[in-house]
Amino acid sequence: MRITSPTGRPLPGLPTGRPVLVLVGGAAKMGPAHLALFEDALADLVPLLDDLGAAVVDGGTDSGVMGAMGRARARWAGRFPLVGVVVEGVSPVLEPHHTAIVRVPGERWGDEVPWLASVAADVAGGRPSVTVLVNGGEVALADAAASLAHGRPLLVVRGTGRSADAIAGASGPEAARISASPLTGVVDLDGLAAGVARVLNGEGVV
Repeated sequence: MRITSPTGRPLPGLPTGRPVLVLVGGAAKMGPAHLALFEDALADLVPLLDDLGAAVVDGGTDSGVMGAMGRARARWAGRFPLVGVVVEGVSPVLEPHHTAIVRVPGERWGDEVPWLASVAADVAGGRPSVTVLVNGGEVALADAAASLAHGRPLLVVRGTGRSADAIAGASGPEAARISASPLTGVVDLDGLAAGVARVLNGEGVV
């Protein structure tokens, strides 16, 4: 595991002992309409994360939900640490507003899934954490399953398309299994900030 800035400059380590939001979901295949809706919701989420003293862990690339989070942090002057987890064997365009990039072993997209879940646990250091799933494909389903395996609550944002809507509707075997977990909750975009606040304040997904 190697920790750098998005420019490649080595960094000494990660923040720890913070509530953590793990953001997973759509990247390059996320449609512009769903992406625009998510970006609107970030206007409420960014100041909430600062108020909670939270950190965000995501996939670090300049696409989909990860690019939106980085841009929103810059636009609304967010102060929270924003940590991207990227496999060594790929060469993506990194989102420049991330505060740290964690390079982990792997050769292809999806190899980062177990690492992302464990990095988030390290950053939380026992504080509450929540995974938020917006849109997404097969890797997002794997991220959701990894979150549940870590005992981390999962908030699925209904109305954002693809895997998020499949889980919200329990459509398909894997989506239905994730949906049935007591750690899984479903929210709409206008309820996302309130849902995150509820979990990070230790109140659960319901």
